This record gives sequence, structure tokens and C-alpha cells, in this order.
Amino acid sequence: MGKVLEGTIVTSQLPKVVLNMNLTSTQGNFTFDPVTKILSWDIGKINPQKLPSLKGSMSLQAGTPKPDENPNINVQFKIQQLAISGLKVNRLDMYGEKYKPFKGIKYMTKAGKFQVRT
Repeated sequence: MGKVLEGTIVTSQLPKVVLNMNLTSTQGNFTFDPVTKILSWDIGKINPQKLPSLKGSMSLQAGTPKPDENPNINVQFKIQQLAISGLKVNRLDMYGEKYKPFKGIKYMTKAGKFQVRT
């Protein structure tokens, strides 16, 4: 069973010939800025059993050919209680403290810049 992705945000810079978009998502909220041509989809938490999808159509400027380039897709996400590196903390010793520290480690994986090129 896979881990749950949290704080998932997908963004894409679309070509300049795109005027508007008519989209439907199964999960999360999306926005399209017609001035900057940036599509942003805030999915939030992704459950491995129910994957989100974004479908729709786009309006292009009249008289312009279909864009030949594929837009880059940027993905941000977090995975709680997982260290992708495999790094594990076995023991932690603290000296000079008058209290007993809580015994436990919280792991989290956070995506930096992840880009999907199609």
C-alpha cells in the first residue's frame, strides 16, 4: 500500500495562444490566470485508492495554429512519516538538559522542484 501525498499542488505555464479554459476536477480546486497563462491545481491530500484527475478544453486565439510545444508540469508535495533517503535515527543522546526529551522521531519528505516534461 502506498503512502498518502499531502499538500499537492500542480502548476503549468501554458502557451500564450491560450485564451481560456473550461475544466473539471475530481478533487481539489484549480485556477487559470488568463493574463499570466498559469494553471494552478491545488489537490491537497491524495489517497492512493482514489486518484485525482483534471479534464477539460481550452480556447485558443483565432487564426493561430495549435501549439507544437508541450507545457512543463511542476508538482509540489509532502509525504509524512517517510524518509526517501532511508535515513533512520536509532539513538539520540542529550547532555546538560534538566528534562527528559520525548523519545520519538518525525519523518517527512518534501518535494523541492519536480518537473514533468511530456
